[in-house]
Amino acid sequence: MDYAILPNRIKAVVIDAIILICAMYLISELFASFEHVPNYARIVAFVLIAILYDPIFTSAFGGTIGHSYGGITVRRESDPGKHILFPLAIVRFLVKTLFGWLSLLTVTSSDKKQALHDLVVGSIVLDVKNEK
Repeated sequence: MDYAILPNRIKAVVIDAIILICAMYLISELFASFEHVPNYARIVAFVLIAILYDPIFTSAFGGTIGHSYGGITVRRESDPGKHILFPLAIVRFLVKTLFGWLSLLTVTSSDKKQALHDLVVGSIVLDVKNEK
């Protein structure tokens, strides 16, 4: 198995950040087309987008749009043929968010190139661009 290298993982994070910014802009524009949108509705929409984007895509498709563009995928360490479960994807995202770049930089200290958030939930990130 080819494990994803740090530059490809960083590329995925940057792409996903751009996608989230665009999604939040589009939601903002959508809300602007209505006369009265309560502030709490805007807050809830932004929080849901920010928190659920990564876990939904990772559990359903094996990675986010950034992962896909970078040719990498998130899989179960115990069964690389399967995506991680949604609850584990949420925990993975929360640990990644809590520790930020520090979590990602731990990739270089693991034989399987696992970040701290991967170690916590038992996931691995594979390079799949050469498998197609």
